[in-house]
Amino acid sequence: MKKNILKEVCSIHNGSTPSTSNQEYYGGDITWITPKDLSLQGKKYIERGERNITEKGLSNIKSKLLPKGTILLSSRAPIGLLSIANRELVTNQGFKNLEVNNEILSNEYLYYYLKIKINELENLGTGTTFKEISKSSLERFEICYPSLSTQKKIANILSDIDNKIDLNNQINDNLSYYFIQL
Repeated sequence: MKKNILKEVCSIHNGSTPSTSNQEYYGGDITWITPKDLSLQGKKYIERGERNITEKGLSNIKSKLLPKGTILLSSRAPIGLLSIANRELVTNQGFKNLEVNNEILSNEYLYYYLKIKINELENLGTGTTFKEISKSSLERFEICYPSLSTQKKIANILSDIDNKIDLNNQINDNLSYYFIQL
């Protein structure tokens, strides 16, 4: 088992928000994710949010277009919502985004690892109005991981369990709908 801090195995990027008073920044083709989007969809992967931004909006923020596979971590209001980008996208300032070095770490393994470490991540938050995780404290967050092949096996098993849970939830929803119709 290896141990590293996050900044040694991934690049961490802050999210950003274009000025909401400039309508030229919104309504484009670039997916823009907020913590609300993660809480509404509640899935491992995210592809779309409520709003998109334009190229002009992207060029006027301090964020970059994040590649598919980036782990999105809400870093405030609330801390700890997680998802994996299923396409290139950007996030608002409520995120720390982890672009994983795929030669060392599986992004799915890190996703599940962070999910079980949510309490520890929440404890990194500081602030008086609301708690927020700083980029520097997240960069120093220590993780443990096995070989890349073992990480992938662990992630596959956990993904299978997630898929089974989703299927069971769909069955429950269908049964509920059926019984309501009776």
